[in-house]
Amino acid sequence: MISIDWSVFIQIINFLFLIWILNLILYKPIRNIIIQRKEKFSGLEADIETAESKAAAQDQAFASGIKEARARGLKQKEELLEAAADEEKELIGKINEKAQAEMAKIRKQIAGEADGARETLMKEVEDFAGTISEKILGRVV
Repeated sequence: MISIDWSVFIQIINFLFLIWILNLILYKPIRNIIIQRKEKFSGLEADIETAESKAAAQDQAFASGIKEARARGLKQKEELLEAAADEEKELIGKINEKAQAEMAKIRKQIAGEADGARETLMKEVEDFAGTISEKILGRVV
């Protein structure tokens, strides 16, 4: 049989005291460390989510900035091409006008020289005709 005497009560008290001491020295600090660790990890996870959302927003902003820059670049390129085409047309028009003016001047000069040569030849023709007729007829005409 089991006999219950005062040593059983002392052992129960001793056991409860040891549980209390272990709880105080070992379990509570470990539980506190685990709680702090969970809080730290949850804080880090929140920071990670915040950083990921910021990175995604920055990536999207960067992509839209690049898209806008490309659009502006293409627009400027088209504007420059149009301006260059307009300037080219203007230059070609000026060159054509100068060429037409030069051609008209040269034609006028050539026509003047031709008229002068024609007049000179007409005078010479009359002189030659007179000389030839004198030689053929043998007398002065």
